[in-house]
Amino acid sequence: MVKTDPKDDKHLREDKVHSETVYDGHFLKVRKDRVRLPDGREAGREYIVHPGAVMVIPILDDGRLLLERQYRYPMGRVMLEFPAGKLDAGEAPLHCGQRELLEETGYTAREWAYAGVLHNAIAYSDEGIHIFFARGLVQGKQRLDEGEFLELVTHSTTQLDALAASGELTDAKTLIGLLWLTRWQDGEWALEWRKS
Repeated sequence: MVKTDPKDDKHLREDKVHSETVYDGHFLKVRKDRVRLPDGREAGREYIVHPGAVMVIPILDDGRLLLERQYRYPMGRVMLEFPAGKLDAGEAPLHCGQRELLEETGYTAREWAYAGVLHNAIAYSDEGIHIFFARGLVQGKQRLDEGEFLELVTHSTTQLDALAASGELTDAKTLIGLLWLTRWQDGEWALEWRKS
């Protein structure tokens, strides 16, 4: 793969001229900026500032995957997804993944592998989701946050792939997790496992 030097991207860069926060919630911020385009003209940009998140792909000893079914209000329906949650201020991504796995599923893991980061909505958000794999799972007790309701389910990789193919599985981070999982299982992408 050929990597480009960011200094070579000057002909594509947009430079901030003015920036203002138009919404400052407890979780998200919305910014409205003016930028100078590469040709010198100005344009507006509106985007969500997000603290970042972590998604965990928990692999049970028999190879099945642990997922959640959770109602997602913006979608107006229950969605199937891997466990995930937002980073707290100053929190290391691995710690967040371990915390979210325990809180949402009750499981801890003996081994963890970091896959990478995905940016799921680059046109209107700066959110980055760190992807971790977890195995050697040990079941404990869920510690759901107040007001958090979810159902745990398990699927094989084949079942999850069929749900993606049928259009029933549409969560972007879970689809990317499934892609990474199958590429790793096929020996095409590497993971470096570490004891927890």
